Amino acid sequence: MTILGNLYAISAPSGGGKTSLVHGLLTRLDNIRVSISHTTRPKRPNEVDGVDYYFTDKQTFEKMLAENTFLEYAEVFGNYYGTSQAWVEETLQQGIDVILEIDWQGAAQVRQLLPQTIGIFILPPSRTILEQRLKQRAQDSQDVINARMSKASAEMSHYGEYNYLLVNDDFDRALWDLSAIIMAERLRVGKQSTRYASLLQDLIR
Repeated sequence: MTILGNLYAISAPSGGGKTSLVHGLLTRLDNIRVSISHTTRPKRPNEVDGVDYYFTDKQTFEKMLAENTFLEYAEVFGNYYGTSQAWVEETLQQGIDVILEIDWQGAAQVRQLLPQTIGIFILPPSRTILEQRLKQRAQDSQDVINARMSKASAEMSHYGEYNYLLVNDDFDRALWDLSAIIMAERLRVGKQSTRYASLLQDLIR
């Protein structure tokens, strides 16, 4: 199987700003898509099925799991999340970059199957700011926020398993850094020699 696109696993603790940065990236760059995960989590008021997630019940998810549908899956705060393997591979074969917004456990699963996966971890500038962001979202109860903060340290301890590390202090700077990573990876010799095979053959014949 010839892989023309790059696969990115982007992780961050809840409130790290991962989703906002990815949305910003999509407005800057073309030929890149975000994988839409399947989840058993209840849909929030501002979310759209098939856009934010594919919302499904636990029984259906477990059936898909038994059929090896997922490239990776995880249980987070009592809910399942999973990435369609077929969709990811088909998109990469078309030369389109794919972003997986997943946790460190999911990223590890993906790397086992697709070792060429490029990992990017996003850190908050401080624990205080991380908690402030969670509260400002006004989506979770204080108990859920406390649980997310307790889990954050364990999540962030896995930053060394990734290829790139960003600190999301200034949003514009972090978005520039993220864009630079994507562009640099596209310009690697291996990718460019495949993309411009006919041009290179003509130039050096």
